[in-house]
Amino acid sequence: MKPFSPQLVYFEPGALEYPLGKALKEKFEKMDVEIRETTSHNQVRNIPGDNDLQKYRNAKSTLVVGVRKTLKFDTSKPSAEYAIPLATGCMGHCHYCYLQTTLGDKPYIRTYVNLDEIFESADKYIKERGDEITRFEAACTSDIVGIDHLTHSLKKTIEHIGKTENGRLRFVTKYNHVDHLLDAKHNGNTRFRFSVNSDHVIKSFEPGTSSFLERIEAAGKVAKADYPLGFIVAPLILHEDWEAGYLDLFERLEATLPHYAKKDLTFEMIQHRFTKTAKRVIQKRYPKSKLEMNEEERKYKWGKYGRGKYVYKDDEATTLRETIQSYIERFFPEAKIEYFT
Repeated sequence: MKPFSPQLVYFEPGALEYPLGKALKEKFEKMDVEIRETTSHNQVRNIPGDNDLQKYRNAKSTLVVGVRKTLKFDTSKPSAEYAIPLATGCMGHCHYCYLQTTLGDKPYIRTYVNLDEIFESADKYIKERGDEITRFEAACTSDIVGIDHLTHSLKKTIEHIGKTENGRLRFVTKYNHVDHLLDAKHNGNTRFRFSVNSDHVIKSFEPGTSSFLERIEAAGKVAKADYPLGFIVAPLILHEDWEAGYLDLFERLEATLPHYAKKDLTFEMIQHRFTKTAKRVIQKRYPKSKLEMNEEERKYKWGKYGRGKYVYKDDEATTLRETIQSYIERFFPEAKIEYFT
């Protein structure tokens, strides 16, 4: 698929005081993209569209260039110790995505230009933990690879973490636009992960993302560039013939990945979950979606802050975990399974 190109770009106050902000403005001017100024990303208004659905879709192609003011990093368990804030939002239209609710009525993409300040905070977190490895997740609130061909923020972050002794970087993507990242000096400190799923899930619930084969081709390039490689199988969905669907996934993964990509592999497994709020938002934004969200057929799992979500019942979750784990052990016996949740 073609790399993302915004239709509309907003610049927040102060963004042009940073080299990246200036460079992005020059880039978008040459691309003849419409550019506007805003006092704050919270004040972004007048997204074009005749109704809420059109405005939502147009917001997905809107980029806000801003300054990250909060330099305290959120935690990011079980993936990493901290989330490093490079961007928020995503151009994809995955029906199940948790960003549907965390980003509320502002689904535009936002990228931060004060990278040196963000890196300084990351260095402090590394120093605080002494000799322990400190992992940073760069894709908690965005698919950072999807916009990095424009910003190169991720590439700069990879190279910064590559210079540290105990820092590690992780991120996951559904996009194949990785060529500019292949020569980054990562020094083995970055694990490059791809989100994969059954053919049914990708075709039914992941519009606006790279195809399975495009992702695997990109994974081969990443492995050849000596990045540690991983795959997140998520969300695991009990769709019709799901066992065959996920078996086909691992058969194709094993057959398509080059041999050098099969060393030091990690897998993470996340079952499908949703909240009542997410269900309402998803049904509003994707009214024709066939995503199953029947509360009566699920188990309610309490989370932190007294809020919970609907996951599969224990017996279904166990069957799902054991089945996917058996496929991983069969096709990638040396891989590490990091968690199932």
